[in-house]
Amino acid sequence: MTIRNLEFAARPRSVAVIGASSRPGAVGHIVMQNLIEGGFEGEIWPVNPKYKEVAGRRCYKSARDIPAIPDLAVILTPPQAVPGIIAELGEKGTRAAVVITAGLTRENGLRQAMLDAAKPHLFRIIGPNTVGLMVPPMKFNASFAHMQAKPGGLALLSQSGAIATSLVDWAAAEGIGFSHIVSLGDMADVDVGDYLEMLAGDGRTRGILMYLETIPSPRKFMTAARAAARLKPVIAIKAGRHAQAAKAAATHTGALSGADRVVEAALRRAGILRVIDLGELFDAAEVLARFSPLERSQVGIVSNGGGAGVLAVDKLIDLKGTLAEFTPQTLERLDKALPENWSHANPADIIGDAPAERYSEAVRAVADDANTDAVLVFNCPTGLASPSDAARAVAALADRGRLNGKPLITCWLGEEKAREGRRILQEAGIANFSTPASATAALSYLGEWSRAQKALTRVPSSRSEDVTGDREALRAILSGAAAEGRRMLTEPEAKAAIAAYGIPVPETIVVQTPDAVGEAARHLLQSSSRVVVKLLSKTITHKSDVGGVVLDLKTADAAREAAEAIVKRLEERGEADALEGFVVQPMVTRKHAHELILGVSQDPIFGPVVLFGAGGTSVEVVDDTAIALPPLDDVLAGDLMDSTRIGKLLAGYRDRAPAHREAIADALNAISQMIVDFPCIKGMDINPLIADSEGVVALDARIEIEPSEIDRKGPSTDLAIRPYPDGWAKDVDLEGHRYHLRPIKPADVALFPDFLSRVSPEDIRFRFLAPRRHFPDEMLMRLTQLDYERDIAFIALRAEDGEMGGIGRLSSDPDKEIAEYGLLVRTDLQGHGLGFALLKQLIDYGREEGIGAIEGIVLSDNVKMLSMCRDFGFVAKENSEEPGVVTMSLKL
Repeated sequence: MTIRNLEFAARPRSVAVIGASSRPGAVGHIVMQNLIEGGFEGEIWPVNPKYKEVAGRRCYKSARDIPAIPDLAVILTPPQAVPGIIAELGEKGTRAAVVITAGLTRENGLRQAMLDAAKPHLFRIIGPNTVGLMVPPMKFNASFAHMQAKPGGLALLSQSGAIATSLVDWAAAEGIGFSHIVSLGDMADVDVGDYLEMLAGDGRTRGILMYLETIPSPRKFMTAARAAARLKPVIAIKAGRHAQAAKAAATHTGALSGADRVVEAALRRAGILRVIDLGELFDAAEVLARFSPLERSQVGIVSNGGGAGVLAVDKLIDLKGTLAEFTPQTLERLDKALPENWSHANPADIIGDAPAERYSEAVRAVADDANTDAVLVFNCPTGLASPSDAARAVAALADRGRLNGKPLITCWLGEEKAREGRRILQEAGIANFSTPASATAALSYLGEWSRAQKALTRVPSSRSEDVTGDREALRAILSGAAAEGRRMLTEPEAKAAIAAYGIPVPETIVVQTPDAVGEAARHLLQSSSRVVVKLLSKTITHKSDVGGVVLDLKTADAAREAAEAIVKRLEERGEADALEGFVVQPMVTRKHAHELILGVSQDPIFGPVVLFGAGGTSVEVVDDTAIALPPLDDVLAGDLMDSTRIGKLLAGYRDRAPAHREAIADALNAISQMIVDFPCIKGMDINPLIADSEGVVALDARIEIEPSEIDRKGPSTDLAIRPYPDGWAKDVDLEGHRYHLRPIKPADVALFPDFLSRVSPEDIRFRFLAPRRHFPDEMLMRLTQLDYERDIAFIALRAEDGEMGGIGRLSSDPDKEIAEYGLLVRTDLQGHGLGFALLKQLIDYGREEGIGAIEGIVLSDNVKMLSMCRDFGFVAKENSEEPGVVTMSLKL
């Protein structure tokens, strides 16, 4: 389930309070009081067999006795009673409840009993163990919070009731309002992904704040988060960044929290802005409540103290912000208004004795500058001028917290003398912060969302599904190990596995005896100056730890002696039985090469993750690695490299040429695709991967598998982001022309300009239900960059020239009940069956996905589309609200 029946919680018209009370201090009393005092205009039905009346309203003995069907129930009874109440409400017709009651756990069985009671009725449960739910625009407060929340444009999702009520308290003092406040509690049913999905489409919500301790259903969460973050800013604080805190969070929520670096990677991939503490979350709330995101965020600064401006610039640069460069006209205007010794640059230091009039002139000039997108104003208290007068001057310039439509952020430093100035600014609706760092950070959120969206819409030239791996060769290697019941591949097996997916490895010879080592070395030394000898073992995976690797061997005799020494060391350790032979390979020496590590591991929440960083034997000590969620592409691989310190070295310095970045990206894409194709792969280390200007080569590799999953087929369902559905490509022959039908890729955006130029205005009108001449780049990128969990598009490429002939699209609701289709075929290629082939592909895909029905909105004069739909068995339904439009529907 996802958002089904959640509308009853988001927009309730009536509510039953099960466990309402007249006893002061009881939770049931506080919830009733909050509902009534909040001004909720719908029906409120208290239910409690102990009372005949609660809060001046008739109190019912049970849910069955309520005279109508409540949209929503709030349950505050002892935990043992909850499952029965859910069943009773479901039978009555109610479809959602907020379960404030705690104590329904997996251990006592009550949690599952509650879910079992809800399941037959598709009944949604928020909680248990929650503070409650608020929808301030509807004057709805079904919580035991200590105060009402103001209506506004921010939504708050919190896995901690205490954090939710703290934010409500803070927001009231700042004049900030909310569209929804949801204390999610233990998330037995409705989780953060469900509510995030619903808020993405909520017109009253301009921004979303989240306090997270755990993330259940990661694929659902990532799909919902990516959808929401494309439409509006989403800012999250994720607790449990360190091991001890994660343990406390797990105790709190009863769920795993996941490794913090993985969570960071997931939020970044989704386009969610992460903050570290509540102070930053409050600051983010303040600016998002007041201002819309900025496409460009060049900042102009005015201050009566140089130090405050310098601190602000430092923070701005740390946050990848941009300091505006004042135009000559602005500088001339400031020269006329300010003392001769002003800073003559941005920040505009207007000197410590600045009176109110000087503030007015400077702030107005900076706000008028065309290069300035936002204005930061600082005041440092001095005995030469009044902070309060300066605040009044700035307040007089602002209109709803803006100057010339540009965000105005202020910071009156100090406390005793600054307090009155802050009050004046706040009453004028101007955002005010206590330090230069917090003011600058808050402002940065307005630009950071736009930057994150631009980063997400970059078009990759290659993706992991483009890797032409030898799947049969890899399957044979993995199956051989699994047949022996082994989890770890040997080094030669692991190298052969990665080589099958295009990662270069040195020539490797496996032998059984020290004498054979000498012979192998003699062969390799004909083309290499030195060799390496390693032990071969199915049980010892870290060979260096037992002295099982000997480098820099220049003769065959030295190689043989090295093998004999390895045998002796294992005998001394009592591990001689672990030796199964030796591996001999050339010693790869590249003077200016970098040692890298590429890896795969399993996160308990997000599943497989890819690691990149500085490699070698000191990898744990250096700790210069970064993590990304697969599947990858060359853009994401580049981001992964750039997230490390060694990534900067790879760009080249002094006498070192830049490393072959494309080869490194290819290797990252290769291991990404390996775990997509083979879900049985659970871990991987390529260490070191040698990289220089000539390319890469893997000197060592380890791969761990789960033998019991060897028959699981890809693409892997373990990934938090659904991989490209490459199994849905096929060729079709249509009247002498062959077309290749396949799911769309981001790089296909380059095909659209030529394709659309060959579609007639009439066909464009039929497809988009209105005339359209211009297709912005942003629109085309969104049409090609899909979340395959929810959407699919198939393009038809003509075999003879690779030109795009048509496209069919399917977009499903979160519950996969209905998917809307769209179809467009190049005008000059119509009439040959291409549209029919694309629609059939969409129908086949929808059935495979378990979608309930396919619908399309068709203009009544689009006779060819209507005829084709009828051929497939679609049923037509006239739209009474929109004459000239027909809904075509096909049950799957």
